[in-house]
Amino acid sequence: MKLSKKQVEHIATLCRIKLSEKEKEKFKTELSSILDFVEQLNKVDVTGIEPTAQITGLKNVKRLDKVKPFAKPDKLIEQAPEKKDRFVKVKQVIE
Repeated sequence: MKLSKKQVEHIATLCRIKLSEKEKEKFKTELSSILDFVEQLNKVDVTGIEPTAQITGLKNVKRLDKVKPFAKPDKLIEQAPEKKDRFVKVKQVIE
């Protein structure tokens, strides 16, 4: 599949990159050859072949989420330099 210069410019716009004229010609050739290769892959007969997501056979090992409180919140708030009620008082960050 041969790409036109206009198509390469469109792809560059989508990628938000600026290309020089020399780069446009270079990518026109390179992207066209990549698309030609993909076209060859599309012609391969894959009937009866299962799709492969990964080949190692590993499965997700999940652990149970167990809540382990590391400290009592009131003790932590007591250690704050400034506090108000049950909250830590901090300087304003948004003006």
